[in-house]
Amino acid sequence: MLVKKTVDNIGQILDKGNTEAFTNFYTQFFKKLLIESEKYVKDIHVAEEIVQDVFLKIWEKSEDLINVKSVKSYLYRAVINSSINFINRQRNLEQHHQKIINEFTEGQVEDLDEENELIVILFDEIEKLPPKCKEIFKMNRFERLKYKEIALKLDISERTVENHIANALKILREAMLNNKKIDSSSYNFKVLKILFLY
Repeated sequence: MLVKKTVDNIGQILDKGNTEAFTNFYTQFFKKLLIESEKYVKDIHVAEEIVQDVFLKIWEKSEDLINVKSVKSYLYRAVINSSINFINRQRNLEQHHQKIINEFTEGQVEDLDEENELIVILFDEIEKLPPKCKEIFKMNRFERLKYKEIALKLDISERTVENHIANALKILREAMLNNKKIDSSSYNFKVLKILFLY
């Protein structure tokens, strides 16, 4: 399991307009919720607007949320619901997507939260890679460029590209394994899957 702090009651976060507490609350969940929304809307800018809107509504209607038992579940449900509503406006698939949100369980919330937190940690570690290694890794993983395309774009050999990718994966595996935010028991198939997907 991940070693992380938990939020128990939204009333504690929003008590009397405590902006510092709310900022910490926002920082704790924003990246993970952004990742979750982007899975649905497939547009990082749209996802950012959706997540920011969810937090804005929480801030404006804090008095209505004092009795919320699970802040994490509330946030994920709100973001996923807003993301689905966006898709529905685009594709008219309301019935199918509503079934998804209605059947969303607490266990799925925990799984998604842990997976997204691992992705946040991975993204932070990618930024620590050596400059050229990071550039090539991002071109391959984020821009979805093939080795040959990267080689042509950077005027280097495909073998050089391959070596940089292999080095990045080695560094990231070690970084994830040694990251203090991740319990060693969590370093399993899920971590490896995330590492190779991104």
